[in-house]
Amino acid sequence: MAGYEERRAAFLAEGVSIIAGTVDSQEQTAEVARDLGFPVAYGMTRADGDALGSWWDERRDHIQPSEFVITKSGKVMMSAYSNSPIGRMDPAEALTLIQFLNAQRAKAEKG
Repeated sequence: MAGYEERRAAFLAEGVSIIAGTVDSQEQTAEVARDLGFPVAYGMTRADGDALGSWWDERRDHIQPSEFVITKSGKVMMSAYSNSPIGRMDPAEALTLIQFLNAQRAKAEKG
């Protein structure tokens, strides 16, 4: 999450809000989120994971990485699902793609 925090201002400049969630307790999440400027939900359940279509790790009883870029209208533009700790969206790559898509949209609107 640190990579998203480092780029939070740039994401905001592109009209992007960052929100995270974890299965951790409120206390554990408060510790992790202390230096973050975006909200982090705690206590995510298997039902939450199922609603997102996420992988659930039976052995450790927690949700695996599930990341989304969602438009203002609620449409999922991009997603990344993993069944292990590997496979998260890279914050720099996500920002670069969003900047590109916003530039393309702006060009089309002028065109």
